[in-house]
Amino acid sequence: MAEITVLAEGYVIELEGGGLRASPSPVLIEDAGTRILVDPGADRKGLLRGLSRKGLHPEDVDMIFVTHTHLDHILNLRLFPDTDVCDSSSIYRGDEEIPYGKFIPRTGIEVLQTPGHSPDHASLLVMAGAEMWLVAGDLFWWRDDAVQRTDLGSLMELEDESATDTAALRMSRMTALARADVVIPGHGNLFRLNRRSETGLQ
Repeated sequence: MAEITVLAEGYVIELEGGGLRASPSPVLIEDAGTRILVDPGADRKGLLRGLSRKGLHPEDVDMIFVTHTHLDHILNLRLFPDTDVCDSSSIYRGDEEIPYGKFIPRTGIEVLQTPGHSPDHASLLVMAGAEMWLVAGDLFWWRDDAVQRTDLGSLMELEDESATDTAALRMSRMTALARADVVIPGHGNLFRLNRRSETGLQ
């Protein structure tokens, strides 16, 4: 059974005078004896503290998955110089690019193509216990001063100021939310979907 740990909470903070401080929620997935770190982010101290709470060091991570290549999601790759890195279609091992299929090799972790925030964006679906977890990356994200509304209607209409394709983003959200019970957004708090008051996605 997969185990999922949010190592640090993602944030987007607007700075006085312009600019942002931003780093996503790095997520550790332990499945079938493999440790996968999703989106190591840009917050070095937060990531290392999160790993330390699990009794782990960077060299204990077997593989890194990046949901997309925005720099706030990948700057901490430099802490893992010898670790395999994968995106939505390939594993990168040194100068090798090795394609793979629908699941991350040696695991039951499903890769779901979710373009819209960026063309290369992908999310992960992980069964943990009786719930399907969506490690969403920036399919959903909030600034720290925003109200995080998580009913299905609000999630579908959530504005993404960085989106490259809003129509694709909406379709990706619809596909992902139809399958997820628990969502870990790129920036913001994890949440459970309440379907009892929902009649479906519009």
